[in-house]
Amino acid sequence: MMKEKIEKMSREISSLSDTLRVIEERMGADDVTFLQYGPNLFVTLQNYKSTVERAQCTLQDPERVSGVLINVAKHLDKLKVKVWKKMIAPVTLDPNTAHPDLILSEDLTSVRYVKDNPERFDKYACVLGSEGFNSGTHCWDVEVGENTGWTVGVMTESRQRKGDYRSMSGRWCVFYTGAAYGARAPPHDPTLLTVQQKLQRIRVQLDWDRGELTFSDPDNNTHLHTFTHTFTERVFPFFNTNSPLRILPVSPQ
Repeated sequence: MMKEKIEKMSREISSLSDTLRVIEERMGADDVTFLQYGPNLFVTLQNYKSTVERAQCTLQDPERVSGVLINVAKHLDKLKVKVWKKMIAPVTLDPNTAHPDLILSEDLTSVRYVKDNPERFDKYACVLGSEGFNSGTHCWDVEVGENTGWTVGVMTESRQRKGDYRSMSGRWCVFYTGAAYGARAPPHDPTLLTVQQKLQRIRVQLDWDRGELTFSDPDNNTHLHTFTHTFTERVFPFFNTNSPLRILPVSPQ
C-alpha cells in the first residue's frame, strides 16, 4: 500500500514539475509582448489565461492511512516475542519473575541457572547501560530530579560487581550524597564539586579515543568535571541510585 502511494505521489510530483517548467517558459515569453498593443496583446492574454488555469493545483494532500505506521520502539520486542511464540514456543518466560540466579535468553524461551551471577550487582543498587563503548564519542543525559542520592558515570566491562567495589579502579563518576556533590575515580579520593543550585540533570560526554569523560549541567550549560584516562577496554554507562533516575534524549546545547 505504501509503495503504491509513493509511486502515485512521484507521478504527481513529476506532473507538477512539467507544469512549472511550461509556466516559466510562457512567463518569460510574455514579458516581452505583454505591454504591446495589437494582435500580440491578444495572443499574450490568451497565453496568460491558459497559464493561470494551468497553474491552479488540483492535487489533494496524500490520504492518511490509519494503522499503516506503528510505534516501532514500543512494539518491536513484543512483536518479536509474539511471532516467536506463535511459530514455535507455546510458552514464553516472564523476566520480571525470574530469580537473580536465573538467566533468560533474549527470545524468552530458555533459561539457565548460574549460581551467583557475576554480571549482577549484589551489594549496591546499581545498573549498567545495555550497550558498552570501546571507541568513538557518546553522550547521554540523566534526569536526577529531587533524588537524594545518586552516582552517574561509566564503568569498565571487567570490573568486579560483587560486594563492596567502591574502592576498586575502573569507574569514573560524579555523585550526590544528599549533602554534597563530588567526582571520583577510585582508588583516588573524591573531589568535591561546587554547584550554584541543585542539579536536575547530568550530561555525560564520553570521548573514548581521546580518553576524556566530561560531566556538565545542561540546564545551565555549566561544566562540572572532566576525567582524562587512556581507556583500554569497553566501558558501560553506570548508575547507582536510591530513587528514580531517567535517561533523556540529548537536547541541543
